[in-house]
Amino acid sequence: MELTVKERLVLMGMLPKEGNFLTLRLMRKLREALSFNEEEHKQLKFVQNGEQLSWDFTVVVVKDVEVGDVMLDVITKELKNKDKEGKLTEDHITLYEKFVEKLNLNL
Repeated sequence: MELTVKERLVLMGMLPKEGNFLTLRLMRKLREALSFNEEEHKQLKFVQNGEQLSWDFTVVVVKDVEVGDVMLDVITKELKNKDKEGKLTEDHITLYEKFVEKLNLNL
């Protein structure tokens, strides 16, 4: 699935911290796939200010990240739970469209 810089950061932040052994291993692999390599760091010019991360928004970096069925289920559940609890933010909109709405259209 093609993900933007912002989507990758938001997705990394919303993955559960707990789960069973298999799920935790898969989440670790997904976090690694979502992370940024040295070339992306140079291109994007990341700057950490306290808890806030900024980058050169004029640089468009899209990464094709493989998301397996188990992680797709975890991500979809997280997004649906946030929606049900009224805790979705604008940062989640494109992820919701890609993971939840696209999944519903493909059924």
